[in-house]
Amino acid sequence: MNEESMSAPVIEFPCSYPIKVVANSHPELVARVVTILQGYDATVSLDKVKERPSSKGNYAAVTVQFIATGEPQLKALFAELKTHSWVHMVL
Repeated sequence: MNEESMSAPVIEFPCSYPIKVVANSHPELVARVVTILQGYDATVSLDKVKERPSSKGNYAAVTVQFIATGEPQLKALFAELKTHSWVHMVL
């Protein structure tokens, strides 16, 4: 294998990008995540959201498709989401 084939895959921006937020389950979790994402992509709406609760209902995974415009946008979004105490992981 050469060095080029071992590097991380290149994302071509802008693109539709799925982001997953694992957080404490809360009735307003989806609304909170969507509100934050709308600061980065105004086209984000509830129809682009999938929510999956944990087996015991303590946590939920929220996946949202949004338009990513570049690496700086992704880094800023991940950093903003991680500042909230109710967020456990951002993938």
